[in-house]
Amino acid sequence: MTQYGKQAYDTLQKYHLAPKKRFGQNFLVHRTTAEAIVAAGDIKPEETIVEVGVGLGALTLPLAKTAKRVCGFEIDSGIVRFHRQANDLPENVTLIHKDFLDVDLKEVCSSCASESGRLKILANLPYSISNPFIFKLVDSARYIESVTVMLQKEVALRLAAQPGSKEYGVPTILLASCATVKQKLLLRPDEFYPRPKIDSIVITINFGSTAPGIPPQESYSYPLFKEIVRTTFNQRRKTIGNTFANVPTLRRLVDTDRNAAKTLAAELLKKAGIDPGTRPETLPVEKFIELSRIMGSAL
Repeated sequence: MTQYGKQAYDTLQKYHLAPKKRFGQNFLVHRTTAEAIVAAGDIKPEETIVEVGVGLGALTLPLAKTAKRVCGFEIDSGIVRFHRQANDLPENVTLIHKDFLDVDLKEVCSSCASESGRLKILANLPYSISNPFIFKLVDSARYIESVTVMLQKEVALRLAAQPGSKEYGVPTILLASCATVKQKLLLRPDEFYPRPKIDSIVITINFGSTAPGIPPQESYSYPLFKEIVRTTFNQRRKTIGNTFANVPTLRRLVDTDRNAAKTLAAELLKKAGIDPGTRPETLPVEKFIELSRIMGSAL
């Protein structure tokens, strides 16, 4: 165990705590790494930052030195009790005992927005909630400016994947419709206590920008877009001519008639310029958006 890992271990022992598997807790232990993650967030002195997963405060303390205010969400009641007993968090940190996945980001925005009027988030996530966390961000994109988050390497690579790669999937497409992703730092297992078995990557997600050619969400039905993406990737190895016909909204248009659904699906794909023999995993984000636009006009 490293010196820093022992400090985390000793703190947990002193307050009768232990890393909880159900929360996927791996505490960041290197101060210089925590400072590098904060720097990757490009935080200004006048900003309010939302931290997800306060843990032992490894990120919280350098955040509090950099930002005007920190709103820290922590699900673990034992960790919350530790901070209140130790009284170790700076005055500009508000500790919030809630599961971030359950909060309404519109409400969080009203009390923890940064200078831009939207949320700026830093997070050291348990690997188990990576996808739910990303989906929550996408569904509330209008309230978020940027997110700097530490993820399992595999998940981080998936979010920046290109069409045709094995990593390309639902999270990639939904996130690309409203944001851009940049990889910042690679973290090895010895940066944490207890040590995970895999590497982590810190990424920044900027919701104020999208890749060239991707239209704003306001120009099409995002719920329909999401439904098309999820349904067509349900069986990703099948052609889109088969999977698109299973979209629930499309099936309702033809009273769930399977043959009529296939016929309508073929017509809509043709209008969108998509070969029905194409697999969904090879289509760029723009094609899914165009398909949702065309289908939306048929409703």
